[in-house]
Amino acid sequence: MKRTAILLAVSLLAAPAARAATPPNVLVILTDDQRWDAMSIAGHPHLETPNIDRIGREGVHFRNAFCTTSLCSPSRASLLSGLYAHGHGVVNNFTDYPHALASFPRALQAAGYATAYIGKWHMGENDDSPRPGFDWFVTHKGQGKYWDTEFNLNGAGGRVVTGYYTRVVTDLALEWLDRPRGDKPWMLILGHKAPHSYYTPEPRFSNAFANVAVPYPDSAFHLEGKPDWVRQRMPTWHGIHGPLFDWRKKFPDASPEAVKDFEAMTRAYWATLLSVDESVGRLLAALERRGELDRTVVVFLGDNGLLNGEHGMVDKRTAHEPSLRIPLLVRYPGLLPPARAKAVDAQVLTVDLAPSLLELCGAPPLPGIHGRSWVSLVRGGDPAWRTSWFYEYNYEKQFPYTPNVRALRTDRWKYIRYPHGDGGPDRHTAELYDLAADPEERRNLAADPARAATVAALRAELETRMRETALDPARDPMPVDEGIGTALPDAKLR
Repeated sequence: MKRTAILLAVSLLAAPAARAATPPNVLVILTDDQRWDAMSIAGHPHLETPNIDRIGREGVHFRNAFCTTSLCSPSRASLLSGLYAHGHGVVNNFTDYPHALASFPRALQAAGYATAYIGKWHMGENDDSPRPGFDWFVTHKGQGKYWDTEFNLNGAGGRVVTGYYTRVVTDLALEWLDRPRGDKPWMLILGHKAPHSYYTPEPRFSNAFANVAVPYPDSAFHLEGKPDWVRQRMPTWHGIHGPLFDWRKKFPDASPEAVKDFEAMTRAYWATLLSVDESVGRLLAALERRGELDRTVVVFLGDNGLLNGEHGMVDKRTAHEPSLRIPLLVRYPGLLPPARAKAVDAQVLTVDLAPSLLELCGAPPLPGIHGRSWVSLVRGGDPAWRTSWFYEYNYEKQFPYTPNVRALRTDRWKYIRYPHGDGGPDRHTAELYDLAADPEERRNLAADPARAATVAALRAELETRMRETALDPARDPMPVDEGIGTALPDAKLR
């Protein structure tokens, strides 16, 4: 009897250690073009996202998470690789992830994980074939459609799957979770189309915000001190005077007709996220039924932010806050027990996801990457954590509305410059914002003589951060004859 009691005590003591040694599952839920504030946990005044919020309320809400390039394909490649765009080579929306390049899914697969990708891949525009690192791979060519998208189901060929995109990919994810895998841990990335344009809500949500007034952001009407390209962009596809209303007739007065168009666009954007929130609820409920929720690292994040009228612009690409900031929520009791859920204000980046997940899973790190794991930052704080980082965007011929962008963001300052578009001293085209005093980036301080020393110091720090990632400021970026991307109102999207 005594021996039995001793053995029982030993087994109980050993159980937590055994559980800790078991690698966790990983579920990454990735949205497309979701702003950091488009969820109720971030304080949105109208959009209720209780299921998304649950991940942060029972885990970690990174309140200052950013993409290093605000463009879908480059940012997705950074999430997988832990590298900046100039490091992985996916610098536009038409380049596929290099087949020979390491990624955290490949590392987990090599460590014994069953791996799957389901949904919008959006790297390699016309290729829907399976990619390395995944045992199960379901995607489509290009953007896909909100209704009745043609999916290539794990290499079986294209087949139209009828129904609303968000529900379809959630069904496919739940089906994969029910597939037998033996005792292997699993890693699943679910890539949503929502809330990417053109925003098409499910009919049952299409009038969810019909009574909500949506005014233009105040910054849309105050462009004093902004570089010329910002004004040039306004009558184009990426400005609020392109697809929304006629610039010559309805700006700057913003007639009721114009506001109605803007309101309809914004309401539809929010409504697509109601379906995403429902999807998250279905996934969490499935993990609970399977007894796997507390053994799974659940990550919810977006690939890049989105301008919604700020500074007269829509779309992304720029280094302004709505374009850079992304939602990032993580739930895993092995990282932080639900009773100790917290918000983290330190700046974390898309390139940090890969090393963080690999550390949590006990897998070997990817060599030579630019990101760093936020695990110690979350658990106990990290006094050596970054206080500044740099942003890059490379001009696209197909979308000639945004110049090359290089920017430095510190905990207080934002400094933006436009290589080959500077045309002289920084004060003519650069931007400088004191984010503590001016979080909406209304007042450009770059031309203020009193800030000349600040501009010089931040530019030097920007160049230091670039060199740290093997990007030589002296040779950056493209040849000058490729230009700064002066806005062309008659340019066509491909």
